[in-house]
Amino acid sequence: MAQLVNLGSLCIDNVYRVDAITRAGETAAASSYARFMGGKGLNQSLAAARAGVATAHVGCVGADGEELVAVLAAAGIDVRGVRRTARAPSGHAVIQVDASGSNAIVIVGGANRLIEFADIGAALDLIEPDGWLLLQNEINDVPAVLVAAAARRARVVLNVAPVDGREADYDLSSVEVLIVNELEGAALSGEREPQGAIAALTARYPTQHVVLTRGEHGLLYGRGAERICLEAFKVPAVDATGAGDAFIGYFLAQLIAGASIHDALMMGSAAGALAVTVAGAATSIPRAVDVRAFLERHGSG
Repeated sequence: MAQLVNLGSLCIDNVYRVDAITRAGETAAASSYARFMGGKGLNQSLAAARAGVATAHVGCVGADGEELVAVLAAAGIDVRGVRRTARAPSGHAVIQVDASGSNAIVIVGGANRLIEFADIGAALDLIEPDGWLLLQNEINDVPAVLVAAAARRARVVLNVAPVDGREADYDLSSVEVLIVNELEGAALSGEREPQGAIAALTARYPTQHVVLTRGEHGLLYGRGAERICLEAFKVPAVDATGAGDAFIGYFLAQLIAGASIHDALMMGSAAGALAVTVAGAATSIPRAVDVRAFLERHGSG
């Protein structure tokens, strides 16, 4: 049993350093190439575990996925629910990172899109009473997961990333915490401006915690009429890959521990800031001692 069960993706990230993100019809030379373990699911599980939460990961990898499983296991994460399949390779991503640390990502779902009903049941069976289920949009059959989770009265956190059109049909009424970035918030709400997106989503789901992350511009939080706006910590950016996932893992860890929303958002923001300063996805997820030290040095940001 675990406080947090992540029914999530696992991806092998192929990262290319470029001066500028390649445009349509353009060929660019990369200054370097590196291979990292990642995927939003893996990154978020790793962040939650490093933040001190008893975490289990349920998902699917191909024959090439043993290193993905090993990264989770090395962090003390329960990986008994990670299933191997011969039907597809593990998820893969092609990531361009430019000189400012911004990225452009293309993902291939692979085994992440082969989640079965047995996997959903396995994830729900692992959740402790009053525990949490974490989901991203990199797996298949999210609506079925939401229905099953509601039937079990699981507390659900949904990171609707990336948006790909499927989210338009999701019933989010049973989701307790919704986490989106600006593009995802606009897609779900129909509002292009962050304040409008928060207003629309909190009006639609008045009891739901809604977090809208804005990268270097900070974040917005809403629940009903409550609003919190936090600026981002200023750090030298190396690679933004995984920063949002570091935020989610540390934010949830504080929420699960009973911290105030403000303190949980601050801890998540600090983790995300530190992740930006390191290349790669899983490799950039900070340790809890470093996140706390960062917060002590930078105060309220």
